[in-house]
Amino acid sequence: MSTRRWLVRAGVALLLIVLPRLIYPILAVDILSWGLFALAFDMVFGYAGLLSFGHAMFWGTSAYITANVLLHTGLPVPVALLLGTVAALVLALPTGYLSIRSAGIYFSMVTLAFAQMIDFIARQADQYTGGDNGLPGIPLRAFGPIHFDNAFHLYYFTLVIAALGYLIAARAVESPFGQALRAIRDNRTRAQSVGYNPRVQMMVAFVISAGLSGLAGGLQAIGHGVVSLDVVHWTTSGIVVMMSLLGGTGTLLGPLVGAALVLLLRDALASSTAATGVVTGAVFAATVLFFRRGVVGTLLELDFRRRRAPAAPSVPAHQPAGPKQAPAAKPEVRVP
Repeated sequence: MSTRRWLVRAGVALLLIVLPRLIYPILAVDILSWGLFALAFDMVFGYAGLLSFGHAMFWGTSAYITANVLLHTGLPVPVALLLGTVAALVLALPTGYLSIRSAGIYFSMVTLAFAQMIDFIARQADQYTGGDNGLPGIPLRAFGPIHFDNAFHLYYFTLVIAALGYLIAARAVESPFGQALRAIRDNRTRAQSVGYNPRVQMMVAFVISAGLSGLAGGLQAIGHGVVSLDVVHWTTSGIVVMMSLLGGTGTLLGPLVGAALVLLLRDALASSTAATGVVTGAVFAATVLFFRRGVVGTLLELDFRRRRAPAAPSVPAHQPAGPKQAPAAKPEVRVP
């Protein structure tokens, strides 16, 4: 790994450590959880080329399971978070197996259909989801020295868990498995001809993505102490698509940057205008039109072009001594 990449990652890590001192700690928790969610989505979109419109079902299912475990049992927060993540993984097995049998827009529609089914179930099972009222007042018992009623304790707990999720995603996409996903994304037929099994590779990516989405959803439920019905709504899937595209798909840092931009913009506009969605949509449209690779993707492309640009030929200060060339003869001009 290049020194520049290490410096960028170290700078991002330092910024995340001091982030709750710069903005509201709960807003910082939202940036971490949504950033992890966007990174999980980008594993199937940016690396495998699968546009999912149903990732909210993993985010929301984990949030509901985590909340119910904390409401009805005495289990600690990390165990509830783990159970929510496992629930998202279990849900990913049948939905992923049936979804990846389709391609292109058909894959998107199948994932959206599954997400709508989960949304319908959540509305009907109001004894577990609270229906339109959601699940407020989630108890967050202390876990050792961590007191979740302290905003800074909550943030740094979220930071550690999100960092683990980031490391899992980074290890996956930077391994030979990640190279196989890129090959399948670029040319599925050619990747299959060299020995890859596209369905197996995409299924593994889908399950990992669902697990990380569930981890992020559980962190969101813990961060706010409440789960509302919109966690499984189709608009949640749309928001995470926008975050990934805004930050830059196919990059590890892009989804986090996109999540931060959307949430900070929404927070800044919430107190100044009621047309938050209009302004956010305009910013997103401008980014897609003028920065088609997203913020981070565009910066990486510009840096790559700068490093690949041919250097101007240098002229030595002292020319070696040698025979002087005779000046070229002027062409003879005949006057008629």
